[in-house]
Amino acid sequence: MHGGALPFLIGHNHNKGTTMKKMLLALALAGSTLLSAPAFAETLKIGTEGAYPPFNFQDSAGKLGGFDVEIGLALCEKMKAECEVVAQDWDGIIPGLVAKKYDMIIASMFITEERKKQVNFTDPYYLAAMTHAAPKNSGITEFTNEGMKGKTIGAQSGTTQADYAAAVYPDADIKLYPTQDEVNLDMANGRLDLQVGDMIPLLDWVTKNDDGKACCELIGEPITDPKFVGEGVGIAVRQDDNDLREKLNAALKAIREDGTYQKINDKYFSIDIYTMK
Repeated sequence: MHGGALPFLIGHNHNKGTTMKKMLLALALAGSTLLSAPAFAETLKIGTEGAYPPFNFQDSAGKLGGFDVEIGLALCEKMKAECEVVAQDWDGIIPGLVAKKYDMIIASMFITEERKKQVNFTDPYYLAAMTHAAPKNSGITEFTNEGMKGKTIGAQSGTTQADYAAAVYPDADIKLYPTQDEVNLDMANGRLDLQVGDMIPLLDWVTKNDDGKACCELIGEPITDPKFVGEGVGIAVRQDDNDLREKLNAALKAIREDGTYQKINDKYFSIDIYTMK
């Protein structure tokens, strides 16, 4: 007989009614044990870049912090899950998730059609916009390929900002960098005419960072083309991990409703970046 363990459970007891009751009771007990156990048996790992302040960064002791990290830990608390945050270079961040080095990416990742081919996303946890930054008094007013011809434009590699620069300014000299900090550094040192970056970190850089404040300013209109900024910023999970995605969506809704999100938001930003208002 190919019924597996069932004959063994029934044994030789001919009182089938009693046996069935015992089996149902055993199953019910097993079910209640599962329900009362922690939501996740293992520690969940969150992958983040750790080089994208104020969203994610490493402090002098190497501890990961920032808006992304705090939101991630608040979501874990709502899901009653133990979580650990690990750093991963941006270029390898999606391959690391696919290879199961961590369970989710919370690293200010724009939800785009291209990325959806490799990973699944939660609902957005903040809205996305990009912008241009340039040295003060740059005189740049024409944001066209013709206007940027021969100019040196910086962006972080593997980002939608880099895609935008390459698509919109093909005749410019595009320089790509492993981290946003390195783009900023080269701009502060006068090596770039312009950069394309994510709105909030660049705004943070030109208003709060000494180098950024001294050298540079945001110019032009915000870039909100869905082709490049997608549907907002989401948490990436593996494509088959629908259960975790749904739990994260429910937890996100809960931290929006109970004020936890706002409290974290207000530590870093003067506007609610969930709505950009």
